[in-house]
Amino acid sequence: MTLSDTCPAPPIDEAEFDRLIATRGWVRFPGVLDEAQLDALREDAEQVYRRRRAVQVANGVAAGMEGTAHHLLGEGTSLDAFVADLPLWPFIERRFGGKFILLNFGAALNLPGGGAYTLKPHRDVRAYTTGYPLSLNMLVMLDDFTAQNGATLMLPGSQHVEAMPSNAHFQAHAEHAVGRAGDVLLFDSLLVHAAAPNRSDGPRRALTLCFGRPFMKPQMDWPRFLAPLRAEDHGPKARQLLGYDARVAASLDEYYQPPERWTFKPDQR
Repeated sequence: MTLSDTCPAPPIDEAEFDRLIATRGWVRFPGVLDEAQLDALREDAEQVYRRRRAVQVANGVAAGMEGTAHHLLGEGTSLDAFVADLPLWPFIERRFGGKFILLNFGAALNLPGGGAYTLKPHRDVRAYTTGYPLSLNMLVMLDDFTAQNGATLMLPGSQHVEAMPSNAHFQAHAEHAVGRAGDVLLFDSLLVHAAAPNRSDGPRRALTLCFGRPFMKPQMDWPRFLAPLRAEDHGPKARQLLGYDARVAASLDEYYQPPERWTFKPDQR
């Protein structure tokens, strides 16, 4: 049996997206990225990881962060290009019913025998809310995801239960999100999930992004982090994602402006 047999690719329309997010909690979109995109993203994710790893070690926070990198933008790589032309935008916007921003952007390499914090069952949002989604996760498969190499474990329906499950319950009922390199998952940030141990002889690489409503605070202040780049240096998708349209005024002069020059634009909600 091939990987294609174990993860068939039914068409995903808006109704099916809504149904799967509401029930299982995640949706797999097959074949979103082509091989050229994957080659560039793999190489750049590895290089950025090495630079982030050096900072982790220098700052004494390396333990438990093996194979993880955070805040991947600003180095002029394919990772920046990915955000500038983010796939599945209509589905993400549909989930929020309007505008959204990028809360964080990382890479998870899931190294063989690794012990990263991502192996612990967790949610990617602190507040538990029902009926009003605060955030949505994206996972980009840079390699094939299999049970052998540590495909992410998802606990179906756990977004509807406020209490965190016991580890025993999670391990008994969670499912591997298997797929092929180039597939993309969107999942409810309340869904309990975890990386699985990688028992293969190579990394199982992925990009991980979290989106939220414009009034939420991202993990990184992107406009300051990416300086000297300015809002006009980015395309419209990147400007929206990076929060240039949802900034807090830093002076009275910035605050007292007509609506078209507000730092927090009227359409951000």
